[in-house]
Amino acid sequence: MTDPVPDPAPHPLLDELPGDLMIWVLIISELLVFGAGFAAFLSVRLTDPAGFAEAQTHLHRTGAALNTIVLITSGYLAAQALTLRRAARRGAARLALVAAAALGAVFLVIKGIEYADKAAQGITYDTHPFFMFYYLLTGFHAAHVIAGILLLLLVAWRDAPENIETGAAFWHMVDLVWVLLFPVIYLLA
Repeated sequence: MTDPVPDPAPHPLLDELPGDLMIWVLIISELLVFGAGFAAFLSVRLTDPAGFAEAQTHLHRTGAALNTIVLITSGYLAAQALTLRRAARRGAARLALVAAAALGAVFLVIKGIEYADKAAQGITYDTHPFFMFYYLLTGFHAAHVIAGILLLLLVAWRDAPENIETGAAFWHMVDLVWVLLFPVIYLLA
């Protein structure tokens, strides 16, 4: 008689992650991509700190600060949606998700105004290396905001708690990236 094969060791850390494991694979891979972009930006910045500082003066710090508040508020609403859904307040949870997505759209409008201003000034990705990184990093982030808005709206429609956890986890990654982008791109002197 052979001994039964023991169950594989439990993974309590993985069991505690909100949402699906695959969303965490996506989130970590996206954070690594953004991290590589930050590292490249900071490395190139070391070669021309005065040029980067001058280029940075063309940015809208107030709009970027407002966008930070917008995304943090949106992230709060996404987190509240899960609390509301678990409290059997399904309509309120859906409303919180739609409001979080709407704030994502507000973020894009504010970012679009800044992009339009850069275009009016004739500032493009090849004006200075700073702007190449500015457009690359903020544009890649904006693409994630669009994906996050669509995900939040999908989750508002298919509002199982597990779906809300997964959508909120992605949205929090979008928030985190902006909270890192804002000081590095807009404030680093």
